[in-house]
Amino acid sequence: MDDAVPPADLPADLPAGLAEDLPADCPQEARQAEPEPDPAAPAPLNVPRTPTGDAGVDAALTRLGDADHLATDGHIEVYEDVHRGLRDALTALDVRPGPPAPPPPPGPRS
Repeated sequence: MDDAVPPADLPADLPAGLAEDLPADCPQEARQAEPEPDPAAPAPLNVPRTPTGDAGVDAALTRLGDADHLATDGHIEVYEDVHRGLRDALTALDVRPGPPAPPPPPGPRS
């Protein structure tokens, strides 16, 4: 069956077996093969991101997913933003609390 000729109303480059899988009343547009994915197009890496429990860090890690839909020249902006967020989260850990607030002055006694 490799030398079968597709009917005249179907494109000649239709993959073998596709036309036979569709109902006879299906429009020709649906019978055409799906376009091949562009290998140069951005594709998600689907790297799992485990929550850390720190809202700031988790937000920064979630932001990494934005790079999945960008061309490589757009990644730098996302990476710099994530780096800034992680740096801010680490800096916040180093902030020492100031001295305790002084107690309120004693009020008048009655």
